[in-house]
Amino acid sequence: MTNNDSLYAGKPSGRLINDQVIFVQVLVAVLLCINLMLIITFFMKEMFYTNMRYILFANALFSDCINIIMTNVLLLFVYFSVPLQTWSCLLFFILSSMYNYVTPLTLTAMSLERYVAICLPLRHAELCTAGRALQGILIIHSLSIIPFVVFLLIFFSSVTVSFFKQYVLCTAQVFFLHRWQNHVRSAVSQFYFLIMCILIAFSYVQIMKVAKAASGENKESTRKGLRTVILHAFQLFLCLIQLWVPFIETAVLQIDLNLYINVRYFNYICLNLAPRCLSPLIYGLRDEVFLVALKHYVFHCPFIDTVKHGC
Repeated sequence: MTNNDSLYAGKPSGRLINDQVIFVQVLVAVLLCINLMLIITFFMKEMFYTNMRYILFANALFSDCINIIMTNVLLLFVYFSVPLQTWSCLLFFILSSMYNYVTPLTLTAMSLERYVAICLPLRHAELCTAGRALQGILIIHSLSIIPFVVFLLIFFSSVTVSFFKQYVLCTAQVFFLHRWQNHVRSAVSQFYFLIMCILIAFSYVQIMKVAKAASGENKESTRKGLRTVILHAFQLFLCLIQLWVPFIETAVLQIDLNLYINVRYFNYICLNLAPRCLSPLIYGLRDEVFLVALKHYVFHCPFIDTVKHGC
């Protein structure tokens, strides 16, 4: 049986849980707990869920949570060689891949919001309302779906109904039956990320111009906005590297299935989880207002307060 044939499996393997699996599950659990605390904090204070900046932040958190859960489940299925019917694997693949687009598109929108706040302060209240934020989220999800409408049209024209009844190891490679399909996927992804890079670079340059002309408190606020845009750019860079992952994994799969599993594990840690660690850092911990609210709503313990008052 070849490595490609090994994707079409019928029985789970007897692989044991090792340190790598435990480490990933602990890391995933920690990230999900942090994101959950931040989401709870977001809904506890009106100034957060009526502010475009924080609404977009919450959207990034939701996107990260869905992506982490879906990709982690798929990683476990592959590690333990648990086969799925192709149609259910397709649902997993579309959802996890779609939210790979939602996060960077949200980062781009957040950078543009910082550009408006710093470079067009008089129009910020008009342009960056809660209603416009919700419209922006709708646009982000619509743009994220478009590549997969194209993918599904191409995919359905290449397979028969019987294909969906097969049991497979759920990887992206299952759905790219021809080399040109990978090229189409790559071209669409690179086009999206090129546009996002241009928009973030534009925001950075414009904020930098304002930073040079600013003074006093305005200068400090502008520099903070500049650092935020730089962090968004770094996140986007990590997401951009992720474009090459399917090509690397496809090449490795031709060599050895176990090597493929190890490479996928490394890519998952460095290129999937790492960018999602930065979102809580940028807005959850660097933002003083949000950090104070986080401490109050999540870490506030009535029992401790009662003991203090009793003493």
